[in-house]
Amino acid sequence: MAGGAGGSNPIIDGIIKNDKTPWYKKRNLRSLYLWLVPFAMFIESTSGFDSSMMNGLQALSYWKEYFDNPEKAILGLLVSAYSLGAITSIPFVPLVSDWVGRRWSVVFGSVIMVIGSLLQGLSQNMAMFVFSRIFLGHGIVYAIVAGSALLGELGHPKERKFLGSYFNAFYAVGAVIGAGIVMETQKIKSDWSWRLPSILQAGPSLIQIATCFMVPESPRWLVAKDRHEEALEILIKYHAEGNASDPLPHAEFAEIRKALEIENADRKRGWLETFQSPAMRRRALVSGFLGVFCQFSGNALISQYLVPILKMIGWTDSQTQLKFSLGREAWGFIVCFTLASITPRFPRRRMYLLCSCSLLCCYTLWTACQARQMITKSEGWGIAVIFFIFAYTPCYNIAYNALTYVYLVELWPYYARTKGITWFQFWSRTASTFGAQVNPIGLADIQWKYLLVYVCFLVFEIGFIWFLFPETFGKTLEELTFLFESEAEKARELESATHKALGHIEHAEDASVHEISETPNKAAGEGLPATTTEKTLS
Repeated sequence: MAGGAGGSNPIIDGIIKNDKTPWYKKRNLRSLYLWLVPFAMFIESTSGFDSSMMNGLQALSYWKEYFDNPEKAILGLLVSAYSLGAITSIPFVPLVSDWVGRRWSVVFGSVIMVIGSLLQGLSQNMAMFVFSRIFLGHGIVYAIVAGSALLGELGHPKERKFLGSYFNAFYAVGAVIGAGIVMETQKIKSDWSWRLPSILQAGPSLIQIATCFMVPESPRWLVAKDRHEEALEILIKYHAEGNASDPLPHAEFAEIRKALEIENADRKRGWLETFQSPAMRRRALVSGFLGVFCQFSGNALISQYLVPILKMIGWTDSQTQLKFSLGREAWGFIVCFTLASITPRFPRRRMYLLCSCSLLCCYTLWTACQARQMITKSEGWGIAVIFFIFAYTPCYNIAYNALTYVYLVELWPYYARTKGITWFQFWSRTASTFGAQVNPIGLADIQWKYLLVYVCFLVFEIGFIWFLFPETFGKTLEELTFLFESEAEKARELESATHKALGHIEHAEDASVHEISETPNKAAGEGLPATTTEKTLS
């Protein structure tokens, strides 16, 4: 069974527990969070928009006619090109993020996605459409990796877990918008019924470009670049509302510096550092399989191939299909944000087990109902299939949506964080590409029996999570740098460094108080009036 190296840091825990003021009553922190919504959280909206748009396009007659009624492998290529493009960016993402910083990496990816969306909407043939989607997908990983890391590294320790959870929840925002736009553009009696939503996919990326100067850089990235004063200023401004005597930013700063010092002493440079020790290899194994689980738990069937599934159970009218798609995405929006507010409060491993077990039950019952409907042609069994498609959404969102980026940011130490999330993205996009290719073929050739593939895979997921997922709940990011048993000694070093840093702050404050208390005596000795001393103290 998976375990960890120890408990959380009592120093920072104690400081946070004494802070009873909610974030919305802190002017600087409130402003930071409000700007992080359009700049960082909206990133996943692009992927949500893409999935629901491609789902909807399959119901549009003009799109089907323009690309010669694609099905099976050709349909799989058109859908999977986005994930294929994401895979092409994998070698470069951590280099860009660590070189130019989190903010500019988001902007870089957003510019690529804007260009890709324009090319997609103006495509003249299938080759151009596929290339534009590859180009669009190439940009998304730069933004996702840097944006998720920035949320974890800028957020106050009290709200950090919720920021990561809401990051993935914004996938549902894009999905609802995409489904709604396609439903409306269906009324356009020309190729612009599919061209317009393809161009509008650039919307979230344009928002990120427009708001990039409203968000500060990651303090951990600044410390790594020896820009210590800037990093401390950011921590003081947003985590202590500008109060330089508050111990929290100093404790965090000391942890960051010591963690980076320990990491740099032992690390190898480049991608090899992702696998340099047993603990790092464990992180890579867990992250890689988490990427596969997020895309190969049956969710791609619903998000990308809902139209063929609806046709299988007798729902053939395109308007009805689009209405159902919009309704399902709206349901997903409600579920995503509700669970994003709840599940980060609970231990991660427990939530992943609950999620995978719920999915197994839901998918098994869905498969049975779909089999009965296709055998008996009963409308009742078809309604049961619809019920389980809706029931799947909260089961999936318990962990795979609500906790994934929270867990990844907690799992990986700073120096390998972008590489770790990129590694996750590689396996996630690989699984997505593979699924997008084989799903339409499986549905067409063996119909409901294809669902059994996911039922079997979910059984494997449960076993993997039970034995290999470590618990990260209740620790600071710097403590999680030394999560596993083999890293326990370094974890104690880190706590010692934090104690020492706070000791220096307390000593400085005591010295300041002592100096002020001596001022009246000095003033009397030098013949200064007592009122001068009183004014100084006040």
